[in-house]
Amino acid sequence: MQTTTGDSDAARQHDAASTQTTVTVKCTGHVRTEVGQPRFEFTFEGDTLRSFLTAFFEEYDVADMLIAETEAEATTRGWAKVDEDLPGNWYKNPEGEQTRAYARVCVNGQFNELLDGLDTHLDDGDRVALIYPFVYCV
Repeated sequence: MQTTTGDSDAARQHDAASTQTTVTVKCTGHVRTEVGQPRFEFTFEGDTLRSFLTAFFEEYDVADMLIAETEAEATTRGWAKVDEDLPGNWYKNPEGEQTRAYARVCVNGQFNELLDGLDTHLDDGDRVALIYPFVYCV
Protein backbone atom coordinates (compact mmCIF):
# COMPACT_ATOMS: atom_id res chain seq x y z
CA MET A 1 0.00 0.00 0.00
CA GLN A 2 1.38 3.38 -0.97
CA THR A 3 1.03 6.31 1.42
CA THR A 4 0.91 9.97 0.53
CA THR A 5 2.91 12.68 2.22
CA GLY A 6 -0.21 13.74 4.13
CA ASP A 7 -0.68 10.19 5.41
CA SER A 8 2.92 9.97 6.64
CA ASP A 9 2.66 13.40 8.31
CA ALA A 10 -0.52 12.30 10.08
CA ALA A 11 1.17 9.05 11.17
CA ARG A 12 4.16 10.99 12.55
CA GLN A 13 1.86 13.35 14.45
CA HIS A 14 -0.09 10.37 15.84
CA ASP A 15 3.15 8.66 16.94
CA ALA A 16 4.39 11.87 18.60
CA ALA A 17 1.06 12.35 20.38
CA SER A 18 1.14 8.80 21.74
CA THR A 19 4.75 9.19 22.94
CA GLN A 20 5.41 10.01 26.57
CA THR A 21 8.45 12.18 27.29
CA THR A 22 9.95 13.04 30.67
CA VAL A 23 12.00 16.22 31.01
CA THR A 24 13.62 18.06 33.89
CA VAL A 25 11.89 21.41 34.46
CA LYS A 26 13.78 24.30 36.02
CA CYS A 27 11.66 27.25 37.15
CA THR A 28 13.07 30.64 38.10
CA GLY A 29 11.71 33.92 39.43
CA HIS A 30 7.95 34.37 39.35
CA VAL A 31 7.40 30.97 37.71
CA ARG A 32 9.22 29.27 40.60
CA THR A 33 7.09 31.17 43.11
CA GLU A 34 3.85 30.18 41.35
CA VAL A 35 4.80 26.53 40.72
CA GLY A 36 6.23 26.14 44.23
CA GLN A 37 9.40 24.26 43.38
CA PRO A 38 12.59 25.09 41.50
CA ARG A 39 13.32 21.78 39.74
CA PHE A 40 11.37 18.60 39.06
CA GLU A 41 10.64 15.89 36.51
CA PHE A 42 7.57 16.33 34.29
CA THR A 43 6.07 13.68 32.01
CA PHE A 44 3.76 14.65 29.15
CA GLU A 45 2.20 13.20 26.00
CA GLY A 46 4.18 14.09 22.89
CA ASP A 47 7.76 15.02 22.10
CA THR A 48 7.81 18.73 21.25
CA LEU A 49 8.17 21.90 23.27
CA ARG A 50 4.64 22.84 22.15
CA SER A 51 3.14 19.64 23.61
CA PHE A 52 5.21 20.09 26.79
CA LEU A 53 3.97 23.66 27.29
CA THR A 54 0.36 22.66 26.60
CA ALA A 55 0.49 19.91 29.25
CA PHE A 56 2.49 22.04 31.69
CA PHE A 57 0.09 24.99 31.43
CA GLU A 58 -2.87 22.66 32.04
CA GLU A 59 -1.29 21.63 35.34
CA TYR A 60 0.32 24.95 36.32
CA ASP A 61 -1.39 28.26 35.56
CA VAL A 62 1.70 30.17 34.40
CA ALA A 63 1.09 30.64 30.66
CA ASP A 64 0.30 34.35 31.11
CA MET A 65 3.70 34.83 32.76
CA LEU A 66 5.60 33.31 29.87
CA ILE A 67 3.76 33.44 26.54
CA ALA A 68 3.00 36.70 24.74
CA GLU A 69 -0.20 36.69 22.71
CA THR A 70 0.73 39.86 20.81
CA GLU A 71 3.87 41.59 19.58
CA ALA A 72 3.31 44.35 22.15
CA GLU A 73 3.49 41.83 25.02
CA ALA A 74 6.78 40.45 23.65
CA THR A 75 8.57 43.80 23.70
CA THR A 76 9.08 46.62 26.12
CA ARG A 77 9.67 50.31 25.66
CA GLY A 78 13.25 51.43 25.65
CA TRP A 79 14.62 48.67 23.41
CA ALA A 80 17.08 49.98 20.85
CA LYS A 81 16.09 49.83 17.20
CA VAL A 82 17.75 46.96 15.35
CA ASP A 83 20.16 47.92 12.57
CA GLU A 84 19.31 46.09 9.32
CA ASP A 85 22.98 45.19 8.73
CA LEU A 86 23.73 43.21 11.90
CA PRO A 87 26.04 40.24 11.37
CA GLY A 88 24.94 36.66 12.00
CA ASN A 89 21.48 35.16 12.23
CA TRP A 90 18.70 36.72 14.27
CA TYR A 91 15.66 34.59 15.02
CA LYS A 92 12.26 35.46 16.37
CA ASN A 93 9.30 33.20 17.00
CA PRO A 94 6.06 34.04 15.16
CA GLU A 95 3.48 36.19 16.91
CA GLY A 96 1.53 34.13 19.45
CA GLU A 97 4.56 31.87 20.02
CA GLN A 98 6.85 34.48 21.57
CA THR A 99 7.70 34.88 25.22
CA ARG A 100 6.76 37.97 27.16
CA ALA A 101 9.32 40.73 27.58
CA TYR A 102 12.05 39.44 29.95
CA ALA A 103 10.63 35.89 30.00
CA ARG A 104 12.37 32.99 28.25
CA VAL A 105 11.87 29.28 27.55
CA CYS A 106 15.13 27.37 27.13
CA VAL A 107 15.83 23.78 26.08
CA ASN A 108 19.14 22.36 27.24
CA GLY A 109 20.45 25.87 27.85
CA GLN A 110 19.42 27.39 24.50
CA PHE A 111 16.62 29.85 23.84
CA ASN A 112 13.83 28.05 21.98
CA GLU A 113 13.87 30.61 19.16
CA LEU A 114 17.44 29.54 18.35
CA LEU A 115 16.20 25.97 17.95
CA ASP A 116 12.87 25.17 16.26
CA GLY A 117 10.70 27.45 18.40
CA LEU A 118 7.72 25.64 19.89
CA ASP A 119 8.30 22.77 17.45
CA THR A 120 11.65 21.93 19.10
CA HIS A 121 11.92 18.16 19.58
CA LEU A 122 12.32 16.96 23.18
CA ASP A 123 13.86 13.69 24.33
CA ASP A 124 13.68 12.00 27.73
CA GLY A 125 16.11 13.72 30.08
CA ASP A 126 16.17 17.08 28.27
CA ARG A 127 16.13 20.18 30.45
CA VAL A 128 13.44 22.84 29.98
CA ALA A 129 13.93 26.14 31.81
CA LEU A 130 10.97 28.46 32.36
CA ILE A 131 12.47 31.84 33.16
CA TYR A 132 10.62 34.93 34.33
CA PRO A 133 12.98 36.87 36.58
CA PHE A 134 12.15 39.24 39.37
CA VAL A 135 12.78 42.76 38.11
CA TYR A 136 13.23 45.47 40.71
CA CYS A 137 13.37 49.18 39.94
CA VAL A 138 14.55 51.86 42.33
